Amino acid sequence: MITLRDITLRRGVKVVLDNASATLQPGEKIGLVGRNGAGKSSLFALLTGRLSNDRGEVEVPKHWRRSEVAQNMPETDDGATDYVLQGDLTLVAARVALAEAEAAEDGHAMADAHAALADAGAFDARSRAQALLMGLGFKTEQLDAPVNSFSGGWRMRLQLARALMCPAELMLLDEPTNHLDLDALVWLEAWLQRYDGTLIIISHDREFLDAITKVTLHLDEGKLVRYGGNYTSFETQRAERMVLQQAAYAKQQEKVAHLQKFIDRFKAKASKAKQAQSRVKALERMEKLAPVLASADFNFEFREPLNLPNPMLMFDELNAGYRTDEGDKIIVRGVDRSVLAGQRIGILGANGQGKSTLVKTIARAQAPMGGKLTEGKGLSIGYFAQQELDVLRLDEGPLEHMVRLAREVGPQGREQELRDFLGQFRFTGDMVNQQVGSLSGGEKARLVLAMLVWQRPNLLLLDEPTNHLDLNTREALSLALNEFEGTVMLVSHDRALLREVCDEFWLVADGAVKPFDGDLDDYQRWLLDQSKEAARAAKKGAAAPAPAKAAAASAPAPAPAPREDRKASGQARAKIAEQTRPLRKEMEAIDKRMHALAAERAEIEAQLAEGAAASAIAEMGKRLKAIADQLEADEMRWLELGEQIEALSA
Repeated sequence: MITLRDITLRRGVKVVLDNASATLQPGEKIGLVGRNGAGKSSLFALLTGRLSNDRGEVEVPKHWRRSEVAQNMPETDDGATDYVLQGDLTLVAARVALAEAEAAEDGHAMADAHAALADAGAFDARSRAQALLMGLGFKTEQLDAPVNSFSGGWRMRLQLARALMCPAELMLLDEPTNHLDLDALVWLEAWLQRYDGTLIIISHDREFLDAITKVTLHLDEGKLVRYGGNYTSFETQRAERMVLQQAAYAKQQEKVAHLQKFIDRFKAKASKAKQAQSRVKALERMEKLAPVLASADFNFEFREPLNLPNPMLMFDELNAGYRTDEGDKIIVRGVDRSVLAGQRIGILGANGQGKSTLVKTIARAQAPMGGKLTEGKGLSIGYFAQQELDVLRLDEGPLEHMVRLAREVGPQGREQELRDFLGQFRFTGDMVNQQVGSLSGGEKARLVLAMLVWQRPNLLLLDEPTNHLDLNTREALSLALNEFEGTVMLVSHDRALLREVCDEFWLVADGAVKPFDGDLDDYQRWLLDQSKEAARAAKKGAAAPAPAKAAAASAPAPAPAPREDRKASGQARAKIAEQTRPLRKEMEAIDKRMHALAAERAEIEAQLAEGAAASAIAEMGKRLKAIADQLEADEMRWLELGEQIEALSA
């Protein structure tokens, strides 16, 4: 297990950890939470040995392998799959050992190296790496593309895949969802739920934390406090704890006042001097309970729109795309929909399907490639782009941005009015003149929100607005959007925001935009089905863009059979049913066993979270490993049976 005992850690003059202690059990999935700048990433660096503590003891089992996402941008011509495979350090070491043994013609060493390769899963390592890549959104034609050919966001996905590839007992993930769309996020969530090592996650995605973590470690004012349960449970427990702490503080203050009153009254009297002195010592010895200094809640609201055109937008066979040197590239075709006043539309779809392209076209950032886009009279668009933070002028302060916005876009405003307005977004005092380049990502995002609110829009187009926002600011954004009287069109991988704000969804897929008949849970189930198909294809070594059965599914349906053939067809179906019956029975048995194993795993994890006896922890860990191995084997067998049934039914 991991033990932090009376740790003090300084970064420059700042004390990150102040006599902090915590214990984390093997196999636990922990959410590390705390305000921006509290020191969460510094704690990760301490656990990996990149930082040394100034005082106290850090104990991590020496034999544990550690995995984390490298923050540097990879620069290499290696193919994507080969690059991810290099993350499996055990496999890399076994391959190096084999090469050295072969060079030395050492038969014994070669045998050992081959055994090590087998233990490292070398036979299916490539397919496992490709399954990770496809789960994170890479297409089959990208699996062997050079790393240098990908953009920055995709290279960070490669770093994440490389970290997942490492067979580690301890995995540290710092904001792993920042560069993911909803599809990849859902896949990652399912993957991490199956991970059987110790996992510590820093994330600002509430649903992501709730789905994965069973323990929450809160870092605040240099102290670590452990809570049993996910993030939502932590919020409830912390609120209760703060109420008790406030009551204890108030009671203590009454006692302090009473002691001080006695001291002030009698310290000058000789007959009472000794008693007064004892009260002074009691006051000095009394543990000072810090007042509850809860973070000031950040709240803002969108101004009431000046008008609400209805409909706001009308699409008539709209084509959206972009221009290249080779000509127009159309991503979405034939959009024929309308947007009404007051609608709350969530835009879903896999990465690259055209969500941002559609939003940019609506926002007038890109011209339509065809068709017609009609705007309602008086339409005022507030657009938050994914790259909005990049277009801020880094050498100017927030006040300069607001002055220019008021002058060039409107509405007009005096400097003091703009200063007061910025204060609502936590830009106060000299901070209004601080260069934007020195602000944190969250502060930059708040500035963009302030600029958006000032424009008084009636249609909000938000493309991944939460990427740099902490949980408190996300909550404030959700409340503001729900109170907004205009229309919202939202692209986001933050499911909590989508659930709280949107009441209908559009799906961008296969070059079209159509309503999605279902909720986010239905969409997640569909995404998981797609990822399972991709994983199965990768494990089989499939490199074709589409499996054979997909091609068969797209073929035209055969003509109805003549009357005389129907009896023969019925007999054939009966024969197939008879042949597949034992296979289906085995699948049912596997389903039941997997359900029972999952329940047993959940029970063991709950016992560990509650603090199991030290003597039982090792056995519980072994049992969790055995369950994971059995579940993986059962899943593979289930897929094989499905393929056999499909082949017999073909």
